Amino acid sequence: MSLLANFSKLKSECGTDEAGRGCLAGPVTASAVILPDNFANIILNDSKQLSEKKREHLKSIIERDAISFSVSHVFQDEIDSINILNASILAMHKSINDLNPQPNFIIVDGNRFKPYLSIPHQTIVKGDSKFLSIAAASVLAKTYRDAYMAKIHEEYPMYNWIKNKGYPTKEHRLAIKKYGITKYHRKSFRLLPEQLKLEL
Repeated sequence: MSLLANFSKLKSECGTDEAGRGCLAGPVTASAVILPDNFANIILNDSKQLSEKKREHLKSIIERDAISFSVSHVFQDEIDSINILNASILAMHKSINDLNPQPNFIIVDGNRFKPYLSIPHQTIVKGDSKFLSIAAASVLAKTYRDAYMAKIHEEYPMYNWIKNKGYPTKEHRLAIKKYGITKYHRKSFRLLPEQLKLEL
């Protein structure tokens, strides 16, 4: 099924999505994208359905062809302070704020959002597999976050963030049990299951 170009039928509609919400370490990363009306791409889809190679290929196309795009990180300390839902919405708001021109309508992946200024919005469950601009935002959020996790992997290679990207894999949790936590871990998250207690 091909993705739809527009929800509102207004010019300058943006799609927004985030990546990294369920991770134990690193930022939650959001993107907002305004695509031209004539944008089309048969590969573009929810970033989770795409290989890393396809995401990187699409990233350059989106950045070249978008009317405007932005990517924003909200880091682990703020996630711990305001909780992951608020941090995800904040990252989306920051990305929308950096768009030029500002959108006339916002479509959001998922079912939770807070109004941004007075711009009307619509939440769409599985929006990243329905609308091109949300799919584009999901690709940018994922690729930029993955690049950040690859960078901090060099500082703490024992957690293998270059592969698991901070998600709660068995390998990641065993590394936390063995080495403890880093400044990049989200202390408000349950970093280990109950049977693997961690002294914080």
